[in-house]
Amino acid sequence: CCGEFTNICCILNQYERMGSDVTMQCGSLGNDASVSWKVNGTDVKAQHRLEGPRLILTEVNLGHNGLYSCFQNPHGERRDTIFLHIGIPPREPSVTCRSNTYPKGFYCSWHQLHPTYIPTTFEVDVQHNQRSLEVQKDAVHKNRCHVRFPEVFSIFPYKVNVTAVNALGNAYLTISFEESTIVKPDPPERVTATPIRSSPRRLEVSWHSPATWPDIDNFPLKYFLRYRPLIREQWQHVELSDSTSHTITDAYAGKEYIIQVAAKDTEIGTWSDWSVAVHATPWIEDPVPIASTTEGIFSTETKTSPIPSSNAPQKAEPPVGRAARVLTFFSPLLLGMLLLFMW
Repeated sequence: CCGEFTNICCILNQYERMGSDVTMQCGSLGNDASVSWKVNGTDVKAQHRLEGPRLILTEVNLGHNGLYSCFQNPHGERRDTIFLHIGIPPREPSVTCRSNTYPKGFYCSWHQLHPTYIPTTFEVDVQHNQRSLEVQKDAVHKNRCHVRFPEVFSIFPYKVNVTAVNALGNAYLTISFEESTIVKPDPPERVTATPIRSSPRRLEVSWHSPATWPDIDNFPLKYFLRYRPLIREQWQHVELSDSTSHTITDAYAGKEYIIQVAAKDTEIGTWSDWSVAVHATPWIEDPVPIASTTEGIFSTETKTSPIPSSNAPQKAEPPVGRAARVLTFFSPLLLGMLLLFMW
């Protein structure tokens, strides 16, 4: 691959199965050529042996991945460059199909249950009533494709074959299903729960049908509502025909609730996943304001214990009878008359 008069070499990709012994050939050199090898620019340190222009690695694993270069002795001229990729062949993929846009069509998705460590591609073939249907790759998900229903209410099953292919091998899986078994809407959207004034045990719940469901008028949905207070683990359930609202009437007063809704075609298919959970608490009566007692206390003290005026006596005198007051008035006069008679 290297030019005879240049040091520029093309890189060869070599894919090998994990656990096997690998032989790499240095260009087209003969068996008697003497060469040396490097991996990622350094000497090969993994368990190996040289047989002329060939490098043999034993029981390779992911650690052997790398860029191997060979050089012809004695001048060390680079002769070849090989990128070694270690992996495993694919196993049969896991395949699921679902219609969330009924009756427009369905999609199928697939993935490998076990890694292959090397690039793996997928080939998809869809058959219906003995003819192949057009398969459109998903613009976002690389392991998904979309298929249009060729007819509605078909009695013929669909057959989907997905083949995984890589440099070491291939494996496929074929599934077969009837149209009605894969219908599964997306969850309801914009779920809201609102308390109802003066109703401490009620919550008004409303939602919208999934935007991906294309024809709600001709293909109506029914709904399944579940709710529970956060303090309990057990859900309560309500199934509704085609309404997009419901009033919960048995909520615990003052307790926060968690609420979710699922959807299903009224006749076929399975229930959607649950919607995003919303939280709500029933209406709680505003508390009656309590009057301050400080004013009343001061008012009562003013009535029962008036502040004395500045003219009021500071100390009460003992009561004195009228006779005692007269005697006290005439005591000096009587004493004088008594002394006069004694002289």
